[in-house]
Amino acid sequence: MKLSKNKINSMFDSISNEYDFLNNIITFGGHVKWKNDIVKIARENNPKTILDIATGTADIAIKFSEIENSKIIGIDISSKMLDVGRGKIQNKDLAKRVVLKKGDAENLEFDSNSFDIISIGYGVRNFENLEKGLKESFRVLAPNGKLIILETSVPSNPIFRFIFNIYTKVFVGLISNIFSKNPKAYTYLEKSAKNFPSGDDFAKILLKSGFKNVKIEPKLFGASTIYIANK
Repeated sequence: MKLSKNKINSMFDSISNEYDFLNNIITFGGHVKWKNDIVKIARENNPKTILDIATGTADIAIKFSEIENSKIIGIDISSKMLDVGRGKIQNKDLAKRVVLKKGDAENLEFDSNSFDIISIGYGVRNFENLEKGLKESFRVLAPNGKLIILETSVPSNPIFRFIFNIYTKVFVGLISNIFSKNPKAYTYLEKSAKNFPSGDDFAKILLKSGFKNVKIEPKLFGASTIYIANK
């Protein structure tokens, strides 16, 4: 069952201070490499304007600052996640390059055709209305712009899928119960990952939302996936 925006907001507020630490444990640090991959893909377009949706604690937004002459905006519905991100930006002296704003992916405040690159890292499955959110991304993306999404997925190989199911159920459950102030949040995130229409199913939704040239790049045997789509 999908949570409402208000409940998603409250959930991420409650885990904001532990989110980076637990994300490192749960992915064995793999998310760092995959976020670097996003920057490599974006760099091909030589973007000047970048929007990172569901920016959370701003990892991806900050990594985009490696692209010279780019201006980055990160949005998220969780104020406390943004507060953590702003602390990182301050520490790296990036306040002039990376701006964080509270915002709703399904009702973007930006003009149409505003951004050369839009990224969404581990956030699209939490959209209350998936197609509405994707169509908003399509609207504000510039012609020939690129959408890059990193999201959890379920491996298609039966053996890897079996291992993945045990891992998410047992290991993630154990870690969240030990370290999290809100282990129920990770139970929800684990279930939402399994219910999300990943792989070819998600590619079809991107096409339906107006995007073209959709590419699928599985990571860690398909436990996460990068989707690349053009406007």
